[in-house]
Amino acid sequence: MAVEGSLAEGEASIVRDILGRPLNALRISVTDRCNFRCQYCMPREVFGPDFEFMARNLLLTFEEIDRVVASLLPLGLSKVRLTGGEPLMRKQLGNLISALAKHDLDLALTTNGALLAKQAQTLADAGLKRITISLDALDKNTFHIMNDVKVDPQVVLNGISASEKAGLPIKINAVIRRGINEHSILELARYFHGTPHILRFIEFMDVGQTNGWNIEEVVTAAEILEILSTEFEVEAIDPIEKGEVAKRYRYKDGGGEIGIVTSVSMPFCGDCNRARLTADGRLFTCLFSADGFDTRRLIRGESSEEEIGSAISNIWRQRDDRYSEIRTEDTTLRPKVEMSTIGG
Repeated sequence: MAVEGSLAEGEASIVRDILGRPLNALRISVTDRCNFRCQYCMPREVFGPDFEFMARNLLLTFEEIDRVVASLLPLGLSKVRLTGGEPLMRKQLGNLISALAKHDLDLALTTNGALLAKQAQTLADAGLKRITISLDALDKNTFHIMNDVKVDPQVVLNGISASEKAGLPIKINAVIRRGINEHSILELARYFHGTPHILRFIEFMDVGQTNGWNIEEVVTAAEILEILSTEFEVEAIDPIEKGEVAKRYRYKDGGGEIGIVTSVSMPFCGDCNRARLTADGRLFTCLFSADGFDTRRLIRGESSEEEIGSAISNIWRQRDDRYSEIRTEDTTLRPKVEMSTIGG
């Protein structure tokens, strides 16, 4: 297999894109279905009862997903994150986690937490190493507005407790949208201060075509820090490794860590090392892409793992995506894949 660059003998050969970024991480959507209708992802007016989700025969099987992951290990893949839609809606997800856990990977999952309380221990027992749980507000009214299905925040908090009991390291994600839930910044900070969980605030992003994104609704990282400073003292800390999506901060009183995902106000495209695989096998090289590459035909054909890896390697070597760094009024209007399809 022809790839660029190499490590020491016996280690993975590293494939890099045009800008020198390696393919270290793969985010895998296991379903495009979700039990929430968050406005920033799956607004009900679009994803209503008549919306046609992917037919089940189009979804990659767990065995096919495992083949893709195995094909990328020789290229330097070290992280896999399972996403959706809502990944816990995919039946017997623990079987996939068990298969992927056999590889030497940092294996994580992102969920809205609504189904987590009953599944957390199963996921941990299967080999999941970390979990990220979305929680955009603590008060019922705001959370209902954000998820648009009237699921109470306590349901998600129960999932967090179950994950903690199962021994899973936890991150909490909160998308902040001006005029809706910026008051949640301090409420969430107070709640998780002093816990081992890492709270991360996410700037409202222009992913997809249906979330009604308006830059005036973005609460920037600087504003989030200003709000936090009214009650907490925080200081910036260094990233653990290159390619992290969140700027890291810690409470000066030792109360833990927070992060801010700054895709709009402080883009981090230069370190982006992530590819994304949709539930039906399309490979995207950017969260804001319009088109993906059909890998399902290779996966379901006679292609070997080496041939699948080689095809993906060739795609990655041609990658020059840096949407957030070149974002303009014009680019925000371009077609983009929906968040529910690409999995964030």
